[in-house]
Amino acid sequence: MHTSTSARTAPASAALTANRFRWRVVDIVVAAVLGVAVGLVFWGWNTVGGLWFAAMDGLTPGLGGIAVGIWLIGGVIGGLIIRKPGAALLVEVIAAIVSALIGNVWGITTVVSGLAQGLGAELIFLAFLYLRFTLPVAMLAGVGAGIGAWVNELFLSANIERTIEFNLIYLATLVVSGALLAGLVGWLLVRALAATGALSRFAAGREARRDV
Repeated sequence: MHTSTSARTAPASAALTANRFRWRVVDIVVAAVLGVAVGLVFWGWNTVGGLWFAAMDGLTPGLGGIAVGIWLIGGVIGGLIIRKPGAALLVEVIAAIVSALIGNVWGITTVVSGLAQGLGAELIFLAFLYLRFTLPVAMLAGVGAGIGAWVNELFLSANIERTIEFNLIYLATLVVSGALLAGLVGWLLVRALAATGALSRFAAGREARRDV
């Protein structure tokens, strides 16, 4: 009897896991909408964040990384809302494409940056098996995106040719900015959006209703 029950439970558990990871049409649509919306945020931040970056870097080379967090937020928001493998990466990349198409000083390299940043956030959600979406996990996803940006810019922006001091300061500021501007702000934005009822078809929306 015990063996028979176990045999039935295993396929049922596997089916539940497969369903949890399967993308629905609504997931794809929302990922696209989020990507476009975040891409517009990126476009606006290209001026504000760019000026802040330049001002901070003028004070201490590498300190400009403190302004980068907003450009990392797509992966965090995508992962927190959709909660499926690839969501963080997809939303960040779509946002980067939108930013590049609208126009910025970095051009097509923006998409490469989006890939690196989205992958950094994605790996954090993967590390928690897409089961935990708390504030600490969101902040870690922001940090992961920041580290992805740092590794990418070592080569894409030739930062590897700059001093160790610069790269260490830049990494530290990316970590802080990723945790706060991408992780914390992203988590708060998702909570605020969920509170409106707009995420009722997602676990993030159902959790918000339970917390009220």
